[in-house]
Amino acid sequence: MDVDPFMKSYFDSLMPYFTQPEKLTPALAQIKTMEVIALLLRNGSLKNFLFDFSEPHKLDLEAYMNRHFSYNVPLAQFAKLTGRSLSAFKRDFAVIFQSTPERWLQKKKLEMAYFLISQKKKKPSEVYLEIGFENLSHFSIAFKKEYGVNPSILLRHTSAMPPSGNGSSAI
Repeated sequence: MDVDPFMKSYFDSLMPYFTQPEKLTPALAQIKTMEVIALLLRNGSLKNFLFDFSEPHKLDLEAYMNRHFSYNVPLAQFAKLTGRSLSAFKRDFAVIFQSTPERWLQKKKLEMAYFLISQKKKKPSEVYLEIGFENLSHFSIAFKKEYGVNPSILLRHTSAMPPSGNGSSAI
């Protein structure tokens, strides 16, 4: 990192006040503060860092959840991983996704399962753990409730069909 001669001069100008603090009047302190702010604002990336007033401890919930939804993690752990209490997590989640975390997670996992079964021709027994379900039975029941068809029947049906050009298949 290059040494900024203006910043070096600024810090050098402060040295006498360490040995003679009584000489630093409130007016001089204000002038020195304004000077360092002006010097810092010349650096664009530093300016963005210093004046980023977003909540620093919270991760981008939408991006995080879209990236990590398939992990079989309790909501309290998702809350902790995103820098929130459980109640703040649920509140922020509802604002962003207009759904409860439980419903959204299940729907997102089932959408991924549908894609993996219908497009990638994966077996339900391979898919359920990959998308974060704990057991095949619970996965199959939830899948059938969401899509009206058992996942193994979907696999058989889409495997028998030639690939469609539009990426979707109707049962």
